[in-house]
Amino acid sequence: MRFAKPPKILVIGVSTGGPNALASLVKDLPGNLPVPVLITQHMPPMFTRLLAERLDDRCPLRVEEAKDGQKLEPGHVWVAPGDYHLLLRRDALSVRIVLDQGPKENSCRPAVDPMFKSAVNLYGAHVLGVVLTGMGQDGLRGCEAIKDSHGQVVVQDETTSVVWGMPGYVAEAGLADRILPLDWIADEIARRVKNGRPMAAGRPAAVVHDRMKRR
Repeated sequence: MRFAKPPKILVIGVSTGGPNALASLVKDLPGNLPVPVLITQHMPPMFTRLLAERLDDRCPLRVEEAKDGQKLEPGHVWVAPGDYHLLLRRDALSVRIVLDQGPKENSCRPAVDPMFKSAVNLYGAHVLGVVLTGMGQDGLRGCEAIKDSHGQVVVQDETTSVVWGMPGYVAEAGLADRILPLDWIADEIARRVKNGRPMAAGRPAAVVHDRMKRR
């Protein structure tokens, strides 16, 4: 079995049920994760700062609410602040955070789609996108962009989701490399960051087995 190149950035989108799902996920991430992590949780201002503080207490990595102009660093987690889309720009020496108050997308700001698309614009095939529990379709277009650039997508399964809207739309569109219970996702992230995506005959491994398990 061949492996694609490992991701260089991890982007996570989540909504309804997200704070508890994120707390469960981040506590199991490896403390030496060698990529930056961006999170968009649908939440109003101030609550995102409290969320970042809560996650920082549980995560072996440093977690904080994102600020405009911050430089991305491996092993660091940023949460999009309420009322701002979290985007990225590249300067001569680094990649930096851009906080944007452009129009809402999917009736949300922050929204998952612009963050995913911005990551793809800079990292191309080296993006790993994760979609967790949430209502609506936010994240679907971003996952389409990730897959169009040959990146990787993992989504939470129906059984462990509070609402299987966001991950469900991605799964039903055939965009997910894996559909997994929440408790399995941190290990899957660590494996993919270390090894890349398993490839067979030049194509991603099938997700049929995971779908059968959730039905």
